Amino acid sequence: MRITAVRARMVTVPAEEILPDASGRPVNERPIVTLRIRTDQGLEGIGIAFVHGGLTRALVGMVEELAELTIGADATRIEDVRAMLRAHAANLESCGMFAVALSAIDCALWDIKGKSAGLPLWKLLGGVRLRVPAYASGQLHRGLANADIARVAGQVRARGFRHVKFHLGLDGAASLEREVERAWLVRQSVGKDVKLGCDVNERWSVGQAIAIGRRLDEIGLFWLEDPTRADDYAGLARITGALSTPIMAGENNGGLAPFRLMLEERSVDILMIDVMNVGGISAWMKVAAMAEAFNVQVVSHIMPEFQAQLIAAVPNGLMAEHKDWTFPLFDGIPGIEEGDFVLSERAGHGLSFSRPFEHLT
Repeated sequence: MRITAVRARMVTVPAEEILPDASGRPVNERPIVTLRIRTDQGLEGIGIAFVHGGLTRALVGMVEELAELTIGADATRIEDVRAMLRAHAANLESCGMFAVALSAIDCALWDIKGKSAGLPLWKLLGGVRLRVPAYASGQLHRGLANADIARVAGQVRARGFRHVKFHLGLDGAASLEREVERAWLVRQSVGKDVKLGCDVNERWSVGQAIAIGRRLDEIGLFWLEDPTRADDYAGLARITGALSTPIMAGENNGGLAPFRLMLEERSVDILMIDVMNVGGISAWMKVAAMAEAFNVQVVSHIMPEFQAQLIAAVPNGLMAEHKDWTFPLFDGIPGIEEGDFVLSERAGHGLSFSRPFEHLT
């Protein structure tokens, strides 16, 4: 099955929830790179890619250049295509932008492979389960005023989520008392029956993470995510060893090697994998297999319309992040029932571009 045509476009998706980005600026819309890959057998695969902040025009160019190289290749020989693209990138193979661009192509090829086999990806890749626990993410962000916590927590609970994530690493000078006070306020607002995770976005030093984390141990968090720099493997290991709360990191890891180092250092209790940063579905599955060998569970970061299927495919898949940033782009998003993503039997990703974006992609 040969690739006959590719098309990369940039579209702008409105942000349904106006949330701050990593720099604290409100995000009203998100530029997304879309990709279509067509074959001589009439099958089409789709993929997307984006970067936080700027550089989207550069990413469009990279996706387009790499995708055009695949024309004439066998769409079902995904590892062969990946090897060719890595050789083209040469010494930029480990570049984060290359991994993100590669992921769009890789995801589109897996979409084609699933459609060719007549199987949904979750079944094609392993088929462990049809339902995947979802954790609500983004609503209880660090920019939210304390006075609004109870109201927003009530909205999240009303949607049936059993797992919820909030943010610490509050703006301003780091304060143990402020961080702990906020955590207790969130716990009281969501209730004792909700499994509560916390994301710090690498804002603490190792010492701060241990000092604050010991106080947070009393709250019974499900995990503490990215307490310090993701590439400080030894520092993360110190935090993991000092706290009873499970430590999770990995969303910012590019490619396979950082995950190997993280596992060897015993830096985390749970691995988080971002399908774009790691370089696509092929690489995602390799990381999940590495983690299984170390008896470590995996969680996905963003893009649940793709990654819920990956969590469902592997035996050590724990749960998928419910983040609706890219939902408006698609028809066929997995449904939510009682706090779980419920996957379908539609072949491939089971997604198509929605009517408002069909002519733009």
